[in-house]
Amino acid sequence: MGKVFLYTGSGAGKTTNAIGLAIRTVGHGKKAVIIFFMKGWDQIGEHLIAEKLAPLYETHLFGSKDWVDLKNPRDEDKRMAAEGLSFAKMKLTEKPHLLVLDEINLAAATGLVEVKDILSLLDGIPEETDVVLTGRYAPAALVNRADFVNLVSDVKSPKEMYGRVGITY
Repeated sequence: MGKVFLYTGSGAGKTTNAIGLAIRTVGHGKKAVIIFFMKGWDQIGEHLIAEKLAPLYETHLFGSKDWVDLKNPRDEDKRMAAEGLSFAKMKLTEKPHLLVLDEINLAAATGLVEVKDILSLLDGIPEETDVVLTGRYAPAALVNRADFVNLVSDVKSPKEMYGRVGITY
């Protein structure tokens, strides 16, 4: 089976790490599929680049353009997350070199998807495919299942929200 890489923690850079692996994959002429959970805003750089790197770099958005209320997610948010997980299972049949499930940890922690369903997906990873799970609050079962776990911590950051095109999105 392929390996599972998990990036979690309060610090910035979990998605950036995963996208770096995707770019490395594409650089070697292999296919990377990125599925964004909880992200429906199509103006994020890691999605915008897909057209330029196709067909080896493929992105799919499974989220609304609004923020998800982490304490009370909408039924629509749950539906989109479930669709994303089903889509990920289908994509595994194509045996990409890399499958990134961006924000899947947070989707599981907030109840958008069931941890058991993620574990079921991971049980079906082809030998040719490595999987990356990103997001805060990774459930213990996912941490235990992963082969590599990286905790991204916030050592220092500005008090005010910082958003810059090409840097934070």
